Amino acid sequence: MRSSDRLRLRIAAEAARIISESGLQDRGRAVRKAAERLGVRDRAAWPDDAAILDALAEHQRLFRGEAHQEALQERRHAAIEAMRFFSGFHPRVHGAVLDGTADVHSPVRLHLHADDPESVDRFLIEHRVPASAGSRRIRTPGGGGLEVPVHRFRADDLEFELTVLPRACLRDAPLDRNGERAVERADLQGLQRLLPPR
Repeated sequence: MRSSDRLRLRIAAEAARIISESGLQDRGRAVRKAAERLGVRDRAAWPDDAAILDALAEHQRLFRGEAHQEALQERRHAAIEAMRFFSGFHPRVHGAVLDGTADVHSPVRLHLHADDPESVDRFLIEHRVPASAGSRRIRTPGGGGLEVPVHRFRADDLEFELTVLPRACLRDAPLDRNGERAVERADLQGLQRLLPPR
């Protein structure tokens, strides 16, 4: 193995440790912290998202074991309930709950789709869901950007994050943080298929 590959793996492993132990959800920040701790300034030596996810899965398998699986399954079941609750907004699950790296720090992240974003506000108020509102900028497949609403709330001691996207994003998912490929998502049936058989 080349020294550059070994360095990339070391950074990925350190980023995975930071994510797992601190609860930091931003993989980009975790990589920056890991590179800083290891004294690596050359961004060309930094791992990509896939390498970080692999390292995180390995870290959780080695150091979290059954506790990780319990946290993951709890959040997947909660995501299923939330997707049923928000079914009118064509929810899609994404992030750690979908890719299998969710732990006790991970929120359940859903994309909701509505051409009238305020319809989600009204739905939350009508059902007495005490959510805090914010926004984030997403990257769209055409290369542009879009500011979209984000709602956060807690239920059953779990954190939920709802990003409200235009209905057109049902076909064309937003791009990942690097702007290289569409965010991986799943509908209700797709998530149910990831649950272990009873």
